[in-house]
Amino acid sequence: MLPFVNSSIRSQLLSVCHRLDALRFVVATDGNVSIRLPRERMLITPSGVNKGKLKAADLVTLRLDGKPIDGRRKASTESDMHRFVYESRPDVNAVVHAHPTCATAFAAARIPLNLAVFPEVIVGLGPVPLAEYATPSTAEVRESLRPHIGSANAILLANHGAITFGATLDEAMNRMEKLEHFAHMILLARQLGGEQLLTQQEYERLKAISISSYGKEIADHAKWKTD
Repeated sequence: MLPFVNSSIRSQLLSVCHRLDALRFVVATDGNVSIRLPRERMLITPSGVNKGKLKAADLVTLRLDGKPIDGRRKASTESDMHRFVYESRPDVNAVVHAHPTCATAFAAARIPLNLAVFPEVIVGLGPVPLAEYATPSTAEVRESLRPHIGSANAILLANHGAITFGATLDEAMNRMEKLEHFAHMILLARQLGGEQLLTQQEYERLKAISISSYGKEIADHAKWKTD
């Protein structure tokens, strides 16, 4: 018996973990995923298990104060990072942390992804700041995220990887995929002589039509780098 959490929610989380593994956004036992639950709880992946091999019984339920409720395994060592996101962002119900190759390369080079190049990224993801280096699984991670957590949908973790948030697990995972595609396209563009930023005029036009064309308002517009 798996108490407290219904099988549908567990299946959703497992599906995202298996997508991460299939896309090679994580290797070995890297990465962690969680979903917010009612009554100040969350369901999170365990420590030390390959995301492609996870089973429903491996998942761990924690209170948002960090106390375990059920699960046969130890919760992810990064569970405090997830708790901090939920404490800071009432609009966020899911968190994905992974090490996709291209995005992690930018994190290793300590380069934020705030380049106004792709309209779909500008509207659908938002600028991706770089959090200062923090020793994984320590309270330093909270402090590194604090300057960016208020509005970012994705954050690069210096020398570590990336984290994305969403109202649903699908949204958080889609943002991880979009982040990796963004990073990959910038790397390829630089091999062809360098990306061309949208001009301020082009950006302002995109901003003006974003709601009618994309159904979304551009957030954090002052943080995008234009030409």
